[in-house]
Amino acid sequence: MLRLGRREFDAHEPVIMAIVNRTPDSFYDQGATFRDEPALARVEQAVAEGAAIIDIGGVKAGPGEEVSAAEEARRTVGFVAEVRKRFPDVVISVDTWRHDVGEAVCEAGADVLNDAWGGVDPKLAEVAARYGAGLVCTHAGGAEPRTRPHRVTYDDVMADILRVTVGLAERAVELGVPRESVMIDPGHDFGKNTRHSLEATRRLEEMVDTGWPVLVSLSNKDFVGETLDRPVKERVIGTLATTAVSAWLGAQVYRVHEVTETKQVLDMVATIAGHRAPAVARRGLA
Repeated sequence: MLRLGRREFDAHEPVIMAIVNRTPDSFYDQGATFRDEPALARVEQAVAEGAAIIDIGGVKAGPGEEVSAAEEARRTVGFVAEVRKRFPDVVISVDTWRHDVGEAVCEAGADVLNDAWGGVDPKLAEVAARYGAGLVCTHAGGAEPRTRPHRVTYDDVMADILRVTVGLAERAVELGVPRESVMIDPGHDFGKNTRHSLEATRRLEEMVDTGWPVLVSLSNKDFVGETLDRPVKERVIGTLATTAVSAWLGAQVYRVHEVTETKQVLDMVATIAGHRAPAVARRGLA
């Protein structure tokens, strides 16, 4: 059982986490949800399309203009409070590596802290424990926030992913984060080249076998683009193919830009796997 905010999800229930970037320079939407009105419209649309979690980020993952903790909080805290007011049942996640921002968004109503940079600020898990919030424990290969990998190597990339993510998850529980609210994330593209991310996908079942719910953030990432030689705006098909493979191997939470398309893929895989009945089954019965 995965428990986040007011929601509970069964072990085989796929969960969609919709991305809402409060940044003017996000790699995919180029600041489309930086202002409040379009960002709130994006939340409404994502919830209507089937997203259970809204993941709010105030700093783009890649290099760019420096964003202070105060500016990150300015972009996210008030927005979290407004989303909490308008959508009381939605799970609110905030993508941050900073404990002071984490504390501010939890005060405003956030349910999950999405630590995409692998525990670079160890106090973030302490904040999650103090507020009873969920925590995403990610493998970033020891990279500093907002840096790109350069000739990074691993003897065994999945062994390193397991060591780091399970270690972070166990520490979080020791600090007091509810075990049923902790997820692990292989961190596609974070501290990895394309071959590393492909291997992490191929061996995803090893993460699932740890018993921790697995979150994957695949949406339109560089490893998809390099695999197919496609620019950012032409990576949806590759993303959905990777999503289907990840679902078959047992990942549970999917951080995405395209909610409707992802939901159809996840429903199809769940039905093939026998975890979901077809929405309609008339063929051969009329």
